[in-house]
Amino acid sequence: MSQGAERIDLSVSVGYLLKEASAALRAAMEDVLRPLGMTITQYSCMELLAQRPGLSNSDLARGAFVTRQSMSVLLQALDRDGLVARADQPDVGRALPTRLTPAGRRRLDKASAAVRSVEVRMLGDLSDAERDQAVRLLRTMVRSLTTEADPA
Repeated sequence: MSQGAERIDLSVSVGYLLKEASAALRAAMEDVLRPLGMTITQYSCMELLAQRPGLSNSDLARGAFVTRQSMSVLLQALDRDGLVARADQPDVGRALPTRLTPAGRRRLDKASAAVRSVEVRMLGDLSDAERDQAVRLLRTMVRSLTTEADPA
């Protein structure tokens, strides 16, 4: 170890443990979505549309943590498969709002139940108070990393 360099103990590093939890969650979600013929990104997009109908391509890309170009390709495929409908004309500006079709809602209902089962399993050993605390702590961590530091 170089002089003065402080190494991170991965067994207790919050960042490393978050990454490990994220990878485990992703693998578990892929396992339950694959039999439904759905990817995590497709699920995320459709869940966002169910909760916030009419989101633009850019909003969906941000919410699903993908590029606008990737979201555009995904939306074209979902539209082709009859799971979403895109407006021919924008309501305002240039963004074409997208909505789930009835077939999309049915597909999403199955996927949501599958993903919920993963989350229930992940949180199964925590008490209600611990779950609430985990949510608060994660929100605080996100806010700490996404809010600009005070230049004082």
